Parts: sequence; structure tokens; C-alpha cells
Amino acid sequence: MFKNALLLAALLLPATFANAHEYTKGDLHIAHPWSQELPPNAPNVAAYFVVHNNGTTADTLLSVDSPISDDVQLHEHVHKDGLMKMQQVQRVEVAAGKDLVFAPGAYHVMLMQPKDRSLLVDGKRFPMTLHFEKAGAVPVEVAVQKQAPEGEAHNH
Repeated sequence: MFKNALLLAALLLPATFANAHEYTKGDLHIAHPWSQELPPNAPNVAAYFVVHNNGTTADTLLSVDSPISDDVQLHEHVHKDGLMKMQQVQRVEVAAGKDLVFAPGAYHVMLMQPKDRSLLVDGKRFPMTLHFEKAGAVPVEVAVQKQAPEGEAHNH
């Protein structure tokens, strides 16, 4: 919980994110979708963001899509047999009045075999749409950065 509070505090500091961008639909507020610059030999890229549910009822992230990949998956990191493992999940609930954090070492979106790698360099952005059960489709722009935003780097 403390780590999430620190992450949230970092996300709310405007000086930390000169290029911060946010999206709101209904009770959901999506803060600073970002992705790390894709190394030349990496087959897939991950995207991260925070969903704030300001409502009194839960919502569920059902899927994500992007024109840069035909296969976009929701993933989570889990500890299993003493190892950190990544696994696909079918949906992720956003509890009422809570934050759902997509960050390195936590939930994240995997864009498999991106079609246009030229968009995955520092300073570029690519489109992605989050599909929620109640709020519906929320289009966002994912900012590509050389490194994780301040406050998130420790999760690697």
C-alpha cells in the first residue's frame, strides 16, 4: 500500500512529468499512459498507467487494443515457487474508490510483435484503447520514454 501511495504521489507531481497526460471517462481517470523505449532486439513492448476509480461501484478492464499490434494482452506479475513470473489475465477489476496501478513488476499491458517499431522510440506516442465493462472504450495516447518515470524505476 505504501508503494502505491508513493507511486500515486509521484504521478500527481506535475514537475515529475513534463509530458504527463490524463484521460477521464465517467468515474474513471487514467493517468499518464507510458511505455519504455523498445530495445532493437525486444519482441514485445509493455505499457503502463494508473486507473483511478472515483465512483462508488467497481468497473472492470476487459481488454486493450492498439493499431500497432494484432495481439494485445493484460498481464500480471506473480510470485510462484520463489520466482517472479508474468502471466496473462482475462480481466482486471478496478475497485470503487481505489486505484489500479499498471507498472513494472505489477499489472501491465503487453503489445506482442508490434508492427510499427518506429513509434516505439523516446518522444513518440502510439494509440491504445482501454475497454471497460461499464465506462466503455477509453482511447489514450501512450508516451514512449527512455526510462521509467520517477517513482516507478524501483519496481524493475
